[in-house]
Amino acid sequence: MLIADLHIHSKYSRATSKDCGPEALDLWARKKGIGLVGTGDFTHPAWRAELREKLLPAGGGLYTLKDGGTGGPPGAEPPRFVVTGEISTIYKKDGRTRKVHSLILLPSLEAAEDLSRRLEAIGNLHSDGRPILGLDCRDLLEITLESCPQAVFVPAHIWTPHFSVFGAFSGFSTLEECFGDLTGHIRALETGLSSDPPMNGRLSTLDGYRLISNSDAHSPSKLGREANLLDIEPSYSALAAAIQEGKGLVGTLEFFPEEGKYHFDGHRNCQQCLSPAETAAAGGRCPVCGRKLTIGVLHRVEELADRSEGVVRPDAPYFESLVPLPEVIAASEGCSAASKRVEAKYERLLHALGPEFYILRQAPLEDVGRTAGPCVMEGIRRLRQGRVERTPGYDGTYGKIQLLDPAEREALNGQVSLFGVPPAAKRRGLVAAPSAAAAEKRPAAEEPEGEAGPLTGLNAEQRAAVLDESRAVAVVAGPGTGKTKTLVSRIAWMIGQRGSRPAEITAVTFTNQAAGEMRARLEQELGKRAVRGLTVGTFHAIALDLLRQRREPVRLLAEQDALAEAAGVLEALGHKGSPRKLLQEVSRRKTGLKLEGGGDEAACTAYAARLKELGALDFDDLLLAALAAAEEGAPDRRFRHLLVDEFQDIDGLQLRLVGAWNREGESLFVIGDPDQSIYGFRGSAANCFAALAAEYPGLSTVRLVQNYRSTPEILGCALPVIGKNPGPTRRLEPNRAQGARPLLVTADSEWSEGAFIAKEIGRMVGGVDMVESDRCAPRSDRDKPWSFGDMAVLYRTHRQAELVEQCLAREGIPCVVAGREDFLSHPRVRAALDFFRRLMDGGVREGEEAWAAHFLPGLGTEKPRRLLEDWAERSGCREEGAVEKLLHTAVFHATMAELLNTLTLGEEGDVRRSGRRRYETGAVTLMTLHGAKGLEFPVVFLCGIREGSSHWRARGGQAIRRRSGGCFTWA
Repeated sequence: MLIADLHIHSKYSRATSKDCGPEALDLWARKKGIGLVGTGDFTHPAWRAELREKLLPAGGGLYTLKDGGTGGPPGAEPPRFVVTGEISTIYKKDGRTRKVHSLILLPSLEAAEDLSRRLEAIGNLHSDGRPILGLDCRDLLEITLESCPQAVFVPAHIWTPHFSVFGAFSGFSTLEECFGDLTGHIRALETGLSSDPPMNGRLSTLDGYRLISNSDAHSPSKLGREANLLDIEPSYSALAAAIQEGKGLVGTLEFFPEEGKYHFDGHRNCQQCLSPAETAAAGGRCPVCGRKLTIGVLHRVEELADRSEGVVRPDAPYFESLVPLPEVIAASEGCSAASKRVEAKYERLLHALGPEFYILRQAPLEDVGRTAGPCVMEGIRRLRQGRVERTPGYDGTYGKIQLLDPAEREALNGQVSLFGVPPAAKRRGLVAAPSAAAAEKRPAAEEPEGEAGPLTGLNAEQRAAVLDESRAVAVVAGPGTGKTKTLVSRIAWMIGQRGSRPAEITAVTFTNQAAGEMRARLEQELGKRAVRGLTVGTFHAIALDLLRQRREPVRLLAEQDALAEAAGVLEALGHKGSPRKLLQEVSRRKTGLKLEGGGDEAACTAYAARLKELGALDFDDLLLAALAAAEEGAPDRRFRHLLVDEFQDIDGLQLRLVGAWNREGESLFVIGDPDQSIYGFRGSAANCFAALAAEYPGLSTVRLVQNYRSTPEILGCALPVIGKNPGPTRRLEPNRAQGARPLLVTADSEWSEGAFIAKEIGRMVGGVDMVESDRCAPRSDRDKPWSFGDMAVLYRTHRQAELVEQCLAREGIPCVVAGREDFLSHPRVRAALDFFRRLMDGGVREGEEAWAAHFLPGLGTEKPRRLLEDWAERSGCREEGAVEKLLHTAVFHATMAELLNTLTLGEEGDVRRSGRRRYETGAVTLMTLHGAKGLEFPVVFLCGIREGSSHWRARGGQAIRRRSGGCFTWA
């Protein structure tokens, strides 16, 4: 019989013993009698390196310690290791924050390397042996199986309140809710310390799953608290068959579930331990302080159970309930399990009789008595008979067991003394302190509901805007007033009710991301086929598409390339100055804006000549070419109905383009907020609404004032600031309940500021590990955790974000960095992007033919990350930081063309880099204030706020946090 403990942790995990290395795990597996032990933490690169150094392949996908190992009971067999690891996923699904832990078994360290490289693009694998990923658990399963079809994926400790698939605070009610279409790949479940097979047997939905048990040990001595009984040959394939098909899975060795620290309900701070019935009678509140109770495993099982307690099905899995031998010795003799006395007797038993599991389960009681005395002998007898008194654990406090009371111990010791065997010497033992451990999102306020169809949910002002049939309509939409909803409803109404043809409708957005989201919402409303001919995009994207349709050759200069050319022009002329400022001056000249000062006429002329020499257009040239084509050619029917989003941020050239595109159109509909005009340096101005009114004398203006995004507290802070802008008195009426007050936090340094933000984010998600979750557990209905994806950290420049990103990485918190960063100007990055642009245009340089032949076949089918990774490997620059950031940007794009298009045409908010992550859900967003334009986040941190910067005028202060209310409107 093989005893296996598959779920353990290394010294690289949080709150683990530094002794958790291969040698100590080998030693304690021998002491326990465990023949197969998981490595744990395969995702951590340093741990994998140590395993490769210290383990040898033992055949069949298993490993042994390289030097053979030493210590343990005489004759103890050396254990084999199997590659395992646990991954924590924290993400939003079905409107709730979910926290699920998963156990993964792999057939080799090579398979662990491959899967880890894939996960490296999703989250930080370096900060914790059990990494935190902002990834749907279903997607983690898919990635695992794609990387290694032989992998075994097991939901871990499935009933733990804070981090499990069925957990009371953040879990699901069925496996299907969690894993969706991939549920069939889940074949086994780990029961956890606070439940046993009979408790799990109360759910008929779990009948088809194998139940396994493991220790989840954080120190070597805790190995085998729970384990599996296997009748198999030692190999990975046999182990996988046992777990997934039951072939050779004899049963499990279990904790008494009452010993687990979440068996009953309770509130540890008030020392209140309640049964499910007592919790119901107390209304779910602590009888002492009135806070919400932590709901335990038994309570959660009863919520989901469809069988009565005590019902045992005929094919119920075999199990044995045991207590670790040191605790048996302590409970039998009335001392602490951590005492020197218990340690000495434990070692004496191992040396005399063999491994711990043999002593607990099989050793003759007479042999136990001769070695350890009558109390331990009687304690083990009662343990085997199940005669154990149990005090349930609750709210992170381990339960307690009792085998003998003082009178029974005294009687046993006295009885033996009568026959000449001296009682054990009495010593005072040190009491070991019990460990602790431990969390959902406030639902966003819904907008009002109305009739069915595109008018559903519109208030009176929104409805008036949607139905307005004036030639030109301007909607002044304050922050959080449902601007996007109004715009989408207008288009849906035009197509669905008014009968307008999609091919005659164009919607101009400010970012590619906004365009994609608008199209997705319209497809959901009307169906893909109904909106197929609709044009949705940014000014530049639409202009580029129009010119290419006219068969005009267009080579568009990306921003980083334009900066490089501007720098070259300045250097050639010997002029001092910033390349970016030169580009801004060139732009102002091209768009007819007033110059500040005399400018640099020579540099502007040289730059224009350089672009002509390259046969390239910059962004302004692109719009000027589109304007010329629109003014010279016949009216384009696609602009018969033109809608413009974020109207307050268009410049004079774009305003002329709107007029040219729609000059013989039927309707013009613009929407925006003058108070959110943030691109004055590009020529935009809040008076664009007045300019439009001058051009269209019959302009119909509608104002949206009902705010659905923010709490009254946030509006109360924002309105006095916005009210200082010129124009009429600002009105915003809150439609959400009261929430938390905005909080100003002063930090001593930038590092302290970053550390605070990281710690606060961890607190607001309800803790990122067991210990923090216990401390951050919700104690009221309003105090529910958010998800990482609900949060954004905003700043003026990307340099301000570097420390924040480092602090988040230290805490294992996944993040996405949005916007254009300096790495895009790195020579290696520019070389890579230039090569793939040339390859797509069919114009590779001399000497690149072999590279072109290598990459061309996969250009349209391979993911851009894979192509760039291959290019970096062949170029010898895979480990360079800028290249690494480019790879983390590429993961957000399906094709190379899409990536290049975003880097060329995308606005600040379109360009996103993963903080070592690959999927978009469940990560904190780091971005500039400009990049945050038009986006919404329930929780926002503003960092780097100092006197004289970020338009901040206050007394000191370096960090401000705003909770519960959408994107900050910076006036």
